[in-house]
Amino acid sequence: MTQTDLVGFIGVTILLVAFFLNLTNKIKKDSATYLTMNFIGAGTACFASILMNYLPFIILEGCWAIVSAFGIFIYFKHK
Repeated sequence: MTQTDLVGFIGVTILLVAFFLNLTNKIKKDSATYLTMNFIGAGTACFASILMNYLPFIILEGCWAIVSAFGIFIYFKHK
């Protein structure tokens, strides 16, 4: 396993854990925890995609991170 693989694996794991916790009603989709896990996971996966120079996933994960960051902004704006 390369360093790039490890970075991507960590990012995807964070995303999947967040998804699982949401599906099992452990965290809500509009909670700071869920949004932060999505931001960190997508950002990490995006970074791994950049290291691999794989544009489709750079776009996907980059957009996911941006949308999650926007969600975090909205969350704290309403607090």
